[in-house]
Amino acid sequence: MLEDLGPLTGTPWVYVIVSISIVLDVFVPILPSGVLVIAAATTAAGSGTAADTVGDVASSVHGGSHVAEVFSLALCAATASVLGDMVAYRLAWRGGDRFDRAIGRSRRLAAAQQRLGAALTRGGGGIVVLARFAPAGRSVVSLGAGVAHRTVREFLPWSALAGLAWAAYSVSLGYFGGHWLGTSWVSPALSVVALVAAGSAAAFLIRRPERRTAH
Repeated sequence: MLEDLGPLTGTPWVYVIVSISIVLDVFVPILPSGVLVIAAATTAAGSGTAADTVGDVASSVHGGSHVAEVFSLALCAATASVLGDMVAYRLAWRGGDRFDRAIGRSRRLAAAQQRLGAALTRGGGGIVVLARFAPAGRSVVSLGAGVAHRTVREFLPWSALAGLAWAAYSVSLGYFGGHWLGTSWVSPALSVVALVAAGSAAAFLIRRPERRTAH
């Protein structure tokens, strides 16, 4: 994946690919949008590190450019995340019953919807941020908010915060991993493990109040 994204680094195409993956990820949670973000950030960090050996002036100019590129990647990822959330939210709002039945046909999504619905009642919008990291959590929250006809004012700010938090975390993993470990497979592999760990922790935190209530 790093080899595929390498030639695209610094071009608009890397943002297009990442954005499309993130937008569609809300409908197809198995898409590797987080891995793409990490790979793009790792490649950008690796190219900046390699350029640091050219010379002080050149490395300074290139260093500023690749930091700006990483910042743009984070902003792009956050924007695409919110856009995907709002598309899913609007579609579910207009076809609430149909989406509710579709979720009901999947045991995993139905169980997640029940847990997150209860968590939203207890914890408010902060659960949207946690759900952005949890497996399938983003899909359930966005579709669930539309099905429940929650207002844009209730949902959008939390969606934006969730997108920023997820994008900043994912890009930071790729950037610092690539900066410290280079662009070998070790760096993105460790970054993906950290991303999965964050998702597992988010899922645990979402379920924990439910367990307490059960006891």
